[in-house]
Amino acid sequence: MLYTDQTGRRVNIPSPPQRIVSLVPSQTELLYDLGADVAGITKFCIHPEEWFRTKTRVGGTKQVKFDVIASLQPDLIIANKEENEKEQVESLAKDYPVWVSDIHTLDDALDMIVSLGDILARHHAAQQLAQNIRGRFDLLQPLKTAVPTAYFIWRDPWMVAGGDTFIHQMLRACGLRNVFEDIPRYPSVSLPQLAASACKLVLLSSEPYPFKEKHIGEIREYLPDADILLVDGEMFSWYGSRLLHAPGYFNDLLDPLR
Repeated sequence: MLYTDQTGRRVNIPSPPQRIVSLVPSQTELLYDLGADVAGITKFCIHPEEWFRTKTRVGGTKQVKFDVIASLQPDLIIANKEENEKEQVESLAKDYPVWVSDIHTLDDALDMIVSLGDILARHHAAQQLAQNIRGRFDLLQPLKTAVPTAYFIWRDPWMVAGGDTFIHQMLRACGLRNVFEDIPRYPSVSLPQLAASACKLVLLSSEPYPFKEKHIGEIREYLPDADILLVDGEMFSWYGSRLLHAPGYFNDLLDPLR
C-alpha cells in the first residue's frame, strides 16, 4: 500500500510489514509498545532492554551497516530526518521502503504515532496512545512566568538546543523561554555567550552527551546565580511512547521553580 511519510514522500509498504528495521531509538520503543516487532535496530535503541539485548544491530543512527541491513531483507525501514544521515537514507530508499519521520512539535509526534499505527495494522493501539499522551500534556502545569533557560546537549564544544527543535517545544510546554530560540538547530555557544544571555536556568541533558555533577561547576563560574540542573534527555527529546511519561517528569522538575 502507498503511504505518505512526514517529509511528503510516497512509500509503497507491504500491509502489514513483517521485517522492520528501525533507525530511530524513540520509534523503536514505540514499535514495541504498539505490539509490533522488528528485525533490526541501532546500537542506540536501548529501550526496551529485551530488544537491545536480542535484536540484530545495524550500526548507529549516523553510520548504518548496509551489509547487515541487506542480510535482514527488510520490508520497511523507519528513519528520521534529523537523526539519520540524508545520504544514507536516500541510498537505502533505492532498495527498500523507507518511511521518514520529521518531528518538530508535539502534534508532529502524535501524527507520527498514528501514521505508524496505520502502517503496522495497530491503528486502535496507536490512536489510544496518542490520546493518552495528549491528555497527559493537558495536565502539564507550565510556569506562569517564563524562565530564561538554556538546554545543553553537548560539551567540547558546548552546544544547545535552538528554536526549531523538538526540545525547544518541550521547553515551551514547561513555560521555559529558550534564550537561544533565535538560533536554528543545535548551535555551538561559548560560556561567555551564555553569561550574556540573562539565563536563569541551565538544563544539562543526559544525552547525547552524558553531563554529570562535575559539569555544573564549569557553568557555575559564569552563571553564579542561575539554577543548574541535570535532566533526563529522553523526556525532552524522545518523541515516541516515552512522551506518556514526560508531562509527569516535567511537573516534578518544575515544582521547585514555581
